Amino acid sequence: MKSAMSPQSKLPDVGTTIFTVIGQLSAEHNALNLSQGAPNFSCQPALIDSVAKAMRDGHNQYAPMSGVAALRHALSAKVEALYGCHYDADSEVTVIASASEGLYSAISALVHPGDEVIYFEPSFDSYAPIVRLQGAKPVAIGLSMEDFSIDWDQVASAINSRTRMIIINSPHNPTGAIFTDFDIERLTALTKDTDIVILSDEVYEHVVFDGERHESMACHPQLAGRSVIVSSFGKTYHVTGWRVGYCLAPAELMDEIRKVHQFMVFSADTPMQVAFAEALSDPQSYLGLADFYQKKRDLLAEALSESRFELLPSRGSFFMLARFSHFSPLTDDEFVLSLIRDHQIATIPLSAFYSNNKPTGLIRLSFAKDNDTLYEGARRLCRV
Repeated sequence: MKSAMSPQSKLPDVGTTIFTVIGQLSAEHNALNLSQGAPNFSCQPALIDSVAKAMRDGHNQYAPMSGVAALRHALSAKVEALYGCHYDADSEVTVIASASEGLYSAISALVHPGDEVIYFEPSFDSYAPIVRLQGAKPVAIGLSMEDFSIDWDQVASAINSRTRMIIINSPHNPTGAIFTDFDIERLTALTKDTDIVILSDEVYEHVVFDGERHESMACHPQLAGRSVIVSSFGKTYHVTGWRVGYCLAPAELMDEIRKVHQFMVFSADTPMQVAFAEALSDPQSYLGLADFYQKKRDLLAEALSESRFELLPSRGSFFMLARFSHFSPLTDDEFVLSLIRDHQIATIPLSAFYSNNKPTGLIRLSFAKDNDTLYEGARRLCRV
């Protein structure tokens, strides 16, 4: 059908995401998928049984806007036990329809036209477009290409009277970097006595390796008081398609976020919330996740030890980066396309996580896959 009008785009430079493009090409070439940050294995059968039981028990209508009460109270208890910060289950915990919805609700509620929002590249691809949709300016600061650390002096120089928010993500997608004590010290110092909100994307909070601690904003009172924390049940329980997460914030901030949340989706899926409330009663259902994924990280790294790729350290998340620039002159995009077409293996170019598609000579590998897929993926990459 031909449109009767020409819309004025709010995001004229935004097309189909790289994840969709890679997915389509992978299907065309029957490529093995090490690109998507979603497990190709099933969740615990008991979780599915719990959702089915919730449905049979009649939990099929709208949940309360803020989330099922039992789940909010379970989340409040969990966060206090892990991070030492108490969030009121009624006013400071909201169940959201995916972490993506939580990010959008928080930015939309708290960022206004003319504001500036600092974020760090490479970054998850939704941050900057959401900021732009509010009539605000995203300010990208590049992470070090040596170890993907933050140059806090550069952050200090970027902060001005229009800076309304700083978006952080630890463990970090796509690099696998994590926040350190030094990062916490600098972030605390730079935001003290300001009106800057910290939006902390903590969807991989339970996937931190080698015995290191996840530096949640909830661990640090000076930061918790100005932070909105977004996390994900999908990442923790291997059910990314269920699209349920949660948001934590002081009541004054949460009140504004809920105003947006209620008009976006009103409430997340009810039977899943009932099931997650039951799942949280067993702390091992999330505390065992780091060891589970560390074994997969190590399996993939060992299987690639004879390849030509240089693997960068992964300290958390589902991902590791692999350098190819020392043996190929291709750009990130060209190299990824060659892997799909010539070797039937799908990865993601790191350049896709930069607003200017900056060439890096690096690709992102996902190890959120069953062991057979990891072994076969490594075998194909070793032939490159």
